[in-house]
Amino acid sequence: MRVLFMGGTGTISEACTDLAAGRGIDLILLNRGTRDVSIPAGVKVIRADVRDRRRFEDALSGLEFDCAVDWIAYVPEHVETDIEVLRGKVKQYVFISSASAYQKPPSHYIVTESTPLANPYWEYSRNKIACEERLMRAYRDEGFPVTTVRPSYTYGYRAVPSAVGGMAYTVVDRIRRGKEVVVHGDGTSLWVMTHNTDFAKGFVGLLGNPGAIGQAFHITSDEVLTWNQIYEAIGEAAGARPKLVHVPTDFIARVDPAIGAGLLGDKAWSLVFDNGKIKRLVPDFVCSRPFAEGVRESVAWFDADPARRQANEKSNEAVTRIISAYRRAAGG
Repeated sequence: MRVLFMGGTGTISEACTDLAAGRGIDLILLNRGTRDVSIPAGVKVIRADVRDRRRFEDALSGLEFDCAVDWIAYVPEHVETDIEVLRGKVKQYVFISSASAYQKPPSHYIVTESTPLANPYWEYSRNKIACEERLMRAYRDEGFPVTTVRPSYTYGYRAVPSAVGGMAYTVVDRIRRGKEVVVHGDGTSLWVMTHNTDFAKGFVGLLGNPGAIGQAFHITSDEVLTWNQIYEAIGEAAGARPKLVHVPTDFIARVDPAIGAGLLGDKAWSLVFDNGKIKRLVPDFVCSRPFAEGVRESVAWFDADPARRQANEKSNEAVTRIISAYRRAAGG
């Protein structure tokens, strides 16, 4: 099976690249080559910018694929180009959407693939919804063979998740220095963290799978945690107890609209994903890495090289600004 990954070196896609290569898939990565990551043996790389239409077409001239995956399509213009360039060249096209596209506020905390798509809070999610709608029109009108995948919060060994403060080393640095960490709301909303190697098991099982055509799937862990538990697990991995400051989500959104959009449009709600659909189509999909184990590996990766332990100053400033504003508003 010949598969094209447009991208393929990001947090989620890196693990899928490794697993696909390990299973003997004839894999080609098309990307700009700007990330410092190791490419598995046997994986071919084409250096080109998928957003440069002419170079994209030239790079794929004369090539056909059993499956093509666009890891970096974010707006309808991106998928429109994909449809035009890949029409007739692929038997399956996989669009990476987002579980944040699901209805907000949610009508029920358990999410299935039939949960409506609607997000008035976050432009990122609305753009993903628009991409899905365009691709489904192409599927209905011309048989364009689309499969949609909606990841939720997925991390890997090079990332330490946090709702406020980014995915790099920043939250670990704050915890170890005894600095406060912002938690939205009271920290008791339910959430799911998925390790990229677990996600990859479900994802690679969809590639070249005829039962996936015209369908949408989310792929997440079944382990459900509160945000307080998530930060406590990060603190345990970091070797220090986190100093949590609980701040109402609406207040965070007023102080920092960009962070607020990602909370109100995604992480602030209690969400539990029913993975029955992906398990029925990919029976060997199972998430085996609990968050406490995965985040220990992530912290250990940063600790293995001092050069990796760099806090993001913009994230630090944002966290400090939110805490200061909240204390002023509370008269503290």
